[in-house]
Amino acid sequence: MDFLEKTGKTVEEALQAGLAELGLPPERVEVEVLEEASKGLFGLIGGKPARVRITVKKLYVADLARDFLVKVIKAMGIDVTIEMSKRDEGVFFSLRGENLGMLIGKHGQTLDALQYLTNLAAHRDADDKARVIIDVEDYRKRRAEALTSLAQRIASQVKRRGERVVLEPMTPNERKVIHMALQDDPRISTYSDGEEPYRKVIIALKRQ
Repeated sequence: MDFLEKTGKTVEEALQAGLAELGLPPERVEVEVLEEASKGLFGLIGGKPARVRITVKKLYVADLARDFLVKVIKAMGIDVTIEMSKRDEGVFFSLRGENLGMLIGKHGQTLDALQYLTNLAAHRDADDKARVIIDVEDYRKRRAEALTSLAQRIASQVKRRGERVVLEPMTPNERKVIHMALQDDPRISTYSDGEEPYRKVIIALKRQ
């Protein structure tokens, strides 16, 4: 329900009736007073109730995600600048500041967890389904470049020796980078094996 109209002896009474029916707090709606209450002649004849239109505000992933990030970062007690931009793949948040390693974690595991929780929180009430992507001091970009270089070096080694190479456990995002880096190599095959969080990428020669 996007909006409804309610009546009451007063505007406040009409508003409260509408909020109760919608099950929403006042900050989630916009209120338009369509008609003020009137008592009529001598307060007895021709009186009219107050009438209001209550419209539910749209909630967007970008706004909800930013609010969630601000709360989490404030609770952690660190000073961070949040820059938001919209891209084809979703809503992108760039976090910048001093000593933000704690937001990244080992191999970006803390960053991935923060991104997962932010998506979960934002999508719970949002009217759109945009994906939230979070990066800290360009970590994802730098990590992707390093993993791409690693994948290419390992692929060259596999071609020379003919033996497969099992990489260290990686997050789903990191494994994706490895797969994409080698997907067009006609001699190399990549696949993942194992259970999370110890799932690994294996680089091997394609079977002829």
